[in-house]
Amino acid sequence: MSILGIADAAVASLVRPITDPAHDRDAVAERFARATWTGIAEPGDRVAGVVVAALGPEAALAALIEDREGGMLRHALAEHETELDDDELDQAVARWAPRISKADALLALRQAARFAVSLVVPGDPDWPEGLGDLAEFAPLALWMRGSRDRLRSLERGIAIVGARAATGYGEHVTVELAAGLADRGYAIVSGAAYGVDGAAHRAALASGADTVAFLAGGLDRFYPSGHEGLLSRIVERGVAISEVPCGVAPTKWRFLQRNRLIAASSLATVVVEAGARSGSLNTAGHAAALGRPLGAVPGPITSSASAGCHRLLREYDAVCVTSAAEIAELAPLPGDLGPGAPETVEEVEHRGRLAADPTGTRIRLLDALSQRSARPPEKLAALSGLAVDRVRAELGLLALEGVVKERAGGWVKVS
Repeated sequence: MSILGIADAAVASLVRPITDPAHDRDAVAERFARATWTGIAEPGDRVAGVVVAALGPEAALAALIEDREGGMLRHALAEHETELDDDELDQAVARWAPRISKADALLALRQAARFAVSLVVPGDPDWPEGLGDLAEFAPLALWMRGSRDRLRSLERGIAIVGARAATGYGEHVTVELAAGLADRGYAIVSGAAYGVDGAAHRAALASGADTVAFLAGGLDRFYPSGHEGLLSRIVERGVAISEVPCGVAPTKWRFLQRNRLIAASSLATVVVEAGARSGSLNTAGHAAALGRPLGAVPGPITSSASAGCHRLLREYDAVCVTSAAEIAELAPLPGDLGPGAPETVEEVEHRGRLAADPTGTRIRLLDALSQRSARPPEKLAALSGLAVDRVRAELGLLALEGVVKERAGGWVKVS
């Protein structure tokens, strides 16, 4: 094995401890390649999904490393009769090339072993089946911390999401719903954020139920830091999952992409509290697009914290739910006698993403910028996963708007 110039024995010594000591050479090679891809391509990168599905993770990575202009990838895709727009592939290669790093690939694997993080790939017995509905947008691999056996609990998982700045009403309702679902045998899925997410996880733990937390950053450093204790308990009794390797920081773009995993892996999604621009509306949109049942909890009509829920109920035909029993009707467990799932709903428009930035380019670039440290376009490209030429073009537009400015040595974000 010569991926990134690392010998067979060295790769095996890094991969087997975080997967399965019994894996043969081919299984080790696939897992090493998928692990490396998670550090090269941003979560939800459709082109990466197409390339890896067509060529296999190892062959796709080898072609990218051998020819960082994308010629070998284009030729290989043609041989496999996989159609991909040339411009789209060129832009993807330009995003990926700055991130090809032997040192980063090795560090991610070593950090994973240090923090008892495991790697799960498609085809593993415990791979969440619901993620297959994401098709080309499915994750290339998952990093998890906790018991692998708990991954199977996603087969009976209900996602409970909502506002970070939850009201007392929102947290009270969340605890009641999560505890009631736990008593009915459901697992609780959420994002471990402050507010509704945290209340849902805590209620599940207090009820002795399985709970799964999807994070937007590497599992070597829990985020938010104020939930380190909660996440440690989740790891002890449930599982924490991320699409990115150790050492990768959470960003706004990665939170948005993380939400699709919450929706796809769960039987149904329930929004407890959501403001007009809440990120939980993004999760609701993914659930609706995937055909998953969607519920929303009504709140006081005077509360801005429930404005998003009311919009889901009014404009997008979300089902009004006020108890665990009503949520259970959305997605009955096997053997349940409750009614079937309601009609699927239209995809909810994501209110948190800028209307003029449907691809998330600006979000990713602004995440990569600092207000103190000037960073050159090449560094920003590696951090954001964008092509250098695209970074330069966007910086020019942002400078005209006064959002960024150039300093000696690079660019900074204007506060």
